[in-house]
Amino acid sequence: MVVSQPERADRVFAALSDPTRRDILRRAAVGEPSVSALARHYAMSFAAVQKHVATLERAGLVAKRRRGREQLVSTRVEAVREARHELEALERLWRDRLARFGEVLEEEQR
Repeated sequence: MVVSQPERADRVFAALSDPTRRDILRRAAVGEPSVSALARHYAMSFAAVQKHVATLERAGLVAKRRRGREQLVSTRVEAVREARHELEALERLWRDRLARFGEVLEEEQR
């Protein structure tokens, strides 16, 4: 399935909007925990944690691989980097707009 850039960004930021998913992403960035190991950290069912992992996987933020009966989860650093670039582009846009707004105010005060 081909996912357009805006659709992918929507999926990434929707996935990152949940604190549990952000925590899973952090834990999977420093190791390769199994879904079972991740589930031990949260006061929710194993199925609920699986759904969070699936959401992160659909967004391209994590990858899963099988090792025996376990599913290991790892953070896709390049996807996190792409999200950071999206945010930096928005920051630049707003900084430029605010700078221009400041220039207009200065011109009017003269």
